[in-house]
Amino acid sequence: MITSPGPVLAAGANLDFTLAQQLTVIALCALTAFISHMALAVFNDGVRPFMLDFIQGRSTRSATTAVSFGLSAGFIFGLGAPMALSSGVLNPWLLFLPTDILGVLSPKKWLAPILGGAWGAVVVFGLSGANNLAHDLPVDFLTAMQEMSTPILFLFTLFPVLAITKQFGRKWGGIAGVVELALVVMTMKLWPTVFAGAIAMAVGVLMLIGLAINKDLKQRKADRASKAEEAKGAEGAEQAEEVAPADDPMASLFSASAARLRTYLPLFMVLGAGVCLLAQMHVFGGGEATSFLIAKGNYSEAAQVDFYRVFGFIPLIATTALASGAYGIAGFTLVYPIGYLMPNPILAAVVGALVFAVEVLALSYIGKFLGKLPSVRDSSEHLRSAITDALQLAILFGSLMAANAMGAGLGILIVGGLYLLNEAMGRPVVRMAAAPAAVIVGGIVLNILYWLDLFTPIKG
Repeated sequence: MITSPGPVLAAGANLDFTLAQQLTVIALCALTAFISHMALAVFNDGVRPFMLDFIQGRSTRSATTAVSFGLSAGFIFGLGAPMALSSGVLNPWLLFLPTDILGVLSPKKWLAPILGGAWGAVVVFGLSGANNLAHDLPVDFLTAMQEMSTPILFLFTLFPVLAITKQFGRKWGGIAGVVELALVVMTMKLWPTVFAGAIAMAVGVLMLIGLAINKDLKQRKADRASKAEEAKGAEGAEQAEEVAPADDPMASLFSASAARLRTYLPLFMVLGAGVCLLAQMHVFGGGEATSFLIAKGNYSEAAQVDFYRVFGFIPLIATTALASGAYGIAGFTLVYPIGYLMPNPILAAVVGALVFAVEVLALSYIGKFLGKLPSVRDSSEHLRSAITDALQLAILFGSLMAANAMGAGLGILIVGGLYLLNEAMGRPVVRMAAAPAAVIVGGIVLNILYWLDLFTPIKG
């Protein structure tokens, strides 16, 4: 008999942290705010391209802060906070997007870590109180939000299929879809304790990478044959093998950015140690699906999910870091899955520091390597787009399930109506964050209606 995992139990979403966990979150938020102030790294990929003008003095601190806030606020309050409250697990949108803003906002270097640490304290002490208060309400919308876990976990499994379809067409997309469906059914039947999408996602990502590499190899072979025909004598052959000229302005910019980041290698190693340590404590998840897997105690499956996401973000993070001179707060995000699997905090900190050291030192080489594999680089863009598409549907569907759980038809009317109103108004709240934010607002409205004796909460 095939069964599927139900929503996360409310008991798991308590947000009660030990002293070590509290101190780690506060210290890491202080560190990330300081690094953001130094314009060495930011978490928001959309903000990173603007950092070059800030670094070179063409943009003011206030203008850069405005950009960071505008691109991050919706994710903080519409996605980061609701996901943490519903899963009981912290996430990077809640921790690192605010420290991006606070770090750039701070006029003094010494003030940045104080502001970042203060935000960390708000998270670890404030969320617990908000969580307890919400669970005591007549309409417990936080427990209802745990309905989001099933659609997020299962629909997220399809992101490699979407990426393959977008890049290589309907035929390969259909094959990938059939393969993934068969693997999900097989996993649920043979290994019911394993997350059903783990093997399917692994095979899907490998199919995408294999198709991309095969396309690049065929293209390079065709290019070499074409150049060989055009080359006339040894001199022509040498010209065919020439690379970009040494005075290429982009190559010069990339080299300067890589050198700048290497200068602060010890600081980046401390950052890598901190992020990996937090992941090892199992109170932090790097993504939407990961948060619910961590909450369920499925750490190996969470590591797999975040490891597959890495392939979609390495090219983006590497190229934007080399172009702007600002790295990612979580690096290539490899420290997430590594941290989940580490047996103790000390080893997690050591390995996290080493991983960041390797990433920063290899950054320029990674950029050159990606330049030779355009299809692989395109695959990462399709992966990111597919992840967004899958999660948007999953979060919307899960939010409507939560609305139904807390208020039946009236709940769906309020939450769905708020989502549609956000669309009609031009999305003042980003689409991915709009539905979870609507659930929280809808829960508050239903509680008000209860107190006005206009609504009776659904039992059970």
